[in-house]
Amino acid sequence: MCPGWVKASLRRFTLPFKLACSVSFYTHPLTLSHSFLSAQKTIGSYFYSTSVYANCKISKKFLPTPSFSCSFSQSASLFQSNHSCEPMDLSELLEVLEHLAPLSLAEPWDNVGLLVEPSKIHPVKIVLLTNDLTIPVMEEAEAMNCDLIVSYHPPLFRPIKRLLQRDWKQQLAIRAVKAGIAVYSPHTALDSVRGGVNDWLIGGVGSGRVSVLSQAASSIPPSHKLEFTVRNQEELKMTLAELMDAGVKLPYTTTRSDDDGYNVCLTCPDSVLAATVQTLSRYVTPKESLAILQLTKPPLPGCGQGRQSILDEPISIATAVHRIKSHLGLSHVRLALGDQHTLESEVTTVAVCAGSGGSVLQGVKADLYLTGEMSHHEVLDAVAAGTSVILTDHSNSERGFLSVLRERLSVRLSDSVSIKLSQRDRDPLEIL
Repeated sequence: MCPGWVKASLRRFTLPFKLACSVSFYTHPLTLSHSFLSAQKTIGSYFYSTSVYANCKISKKFLPTPSFSCSFSQSASLFQSNHSCEPMDLSELLEVLEHLAPLSLAEPWDNVGLLVEPSKIHPVKIVLLTNDLTIPVMEEAEAMNCDLIVSYHPPLFRPIKRLLQRDWKQQLAIRAVKAGIAVYSPHTALDSVRGGVNDWLIGGVGSGRVSVLSQAASSIPPSHKLEFTVRNQEELKMTLAELMDAGVKLPYTTTRSDDDGYNVCLTCPDSVLAATVQTLSRYVTPKESLAILQLTKPPLPGCGQGRQSILDEPISIATAVHRIKSHLGLSHVRLALGDQHTLESEVTTVAVCAGSGGSVLQGVKADLYLTGEMSHHEVLDAVAAGTSVILTDHSNSERGFLSVLRERLSVRLSDSVSIKLSQRDRDPLEIL
């Protein structure tokens, strides 16, 4: 019997599932970064000031299908549990990855998800996490008989018309297929999700009130609101009956009009809009009174690209530089001081975007920008606007999150799966 420890910084809340164990709670004056529960993948954000420890035996059934994730410091372990040793196939593992970072959150231009699928189905025993799939990383994966490479950046990005050995990225895909290695990329889905890369990155500067710079919207299919009038109850019944005969349930409401008719408000998915309008056109009054409004997709709180934080306690630029270097494990970063700024200037607001953040950060009012890279002129624009800029180089702003991802995967996967961090993955640029 192996005890497990659930460690989260929480106020009182109701779990969306039941723990099959005895639980003892203790409060401890330790402040951790923000956590989240997801009953529908991305719902509910909380900030907490006490830690709760629950001593229990955790089986695989403990983990709900919707994700339960928390953002901690790099060294914190989310769970240490006694998992089953049952083998996991690729589809099961992909489902876990999807729950941690729903692919619907990725940017439209991105290429995420399963990029290379082995021809032979076999249990996944070794998973290798890397920021970039390069030739040295592929050699590392082959040497350890890896079954799945989770590459944060997609090695296959642009459309491919042929597979040739002379193109190094196409060569990697050929080698992966030959070795039976699956390749998966979460990229901007992992940036966008609550508790993902951007939340981790801004957490390194200090605690504060965090907001999303570019809000993500729900992935539900687009829909429309149709408003029309019918002359009487008989026409109402006939119209609705014909609409419902199509086999699609269309939610609607009705109200009486001044001339004994009815006003109808109906919600219609984009996929059946044309057929619905065609049906209504067969009735004179609905056809003449029909108005169509496109409904906007609801936002997903806490999800999207980039983050901005109003710090709980202002810090100097020098302190911000020190914290970022420590958080990312870097000996050097590049700094551009904003107009009238010095190293001792006060920083109250920080805006971040992992990777290449120039377009996301453009025009954002903040004392400090933190990103991997920006163009020369983007930096000049920020400096002229009185914003200091810290650049870490592209992948250095992302790579440290792989340790967090490993912890989150370890509590959701069978003990038969070994999760490794690449030792050959590194940013191609070095400061000498």
